[in-house]
Amino acid sequence: MEIYNQITQYTSANNVTLVAVSKTKPIDVLKKMYDQGQRIFGENKVQEMEEKYQALPKDIQWHLIGHLQKNKVKYMAPFVSMIHSVDSIELLQVINKEAAKHDRVISVLLQFFIAKEDTKFGLSENEAILMLDGLKINPLHNIKICGVMGMASFSDDQNLVRSEFQALKKIFTLLKNKYFADSVAFKEISMGMSGDYEMAIDEGSTMIRIGSALFGSR
Repeated sequence: MEIYNQITQYTSANNVTLVAVSKTKPIDVLKKMYDQGQRIFGENKVQEMEEKYQALPKDIQWHLIGHLQKNKVKYMAPFVSMIHSVDSIELLQVINKEAAKHDRVISVLLQFFIAKEDTKFGLSENEAILMLDGLKINPLHNIKICGVMGMASFSDDQNLVRSEFQALKKIFTLLKNKYFADSVAFKEISMGMSGDYEMAIDEGSTMIRIGSALFGSR
């Protein structure tokens, strides 16, 4: 667990939240990291996250970081702490509806398409503005928008990756000023993974999603 200690010391020093990306990893491995003090775990698939939620201590915060289908929201609505991957108003509306059934307010991040890859999901800046303008008129009371998320290109071009992180920070600042100036909750920039988290933190990340650096390659 030496690498875990190194990363947690680095994130603590920079006031950054570590999301341990535990997808595909067995419960006993998560329990060992829990015993080291980790309380925030990120999963890509709702079913796998639900199974781990049932098996592990209930003070864990579960973050859904993968692409989310609307028909899967109901399964995690009772317990999910944060959804990183909101990329449409329709998905937000479903999350709001399912959260209301459990008398909860679910924290979400707006996912933006910042990479030069067609495989990534996410909003454009204009789509987000249209969405947020609409929410001014028809607010959703069972969701809390806490910031933004983005996935940089899987590339050795450090300048490209840095420019994508800078683009997400710019979007965050725009939305903060335009829509969330009075919101204490809107403060998160979820960007940076195992290979680029130090650069992401340099560019303003407040939340990093680390898998392989902690658990080894899948």
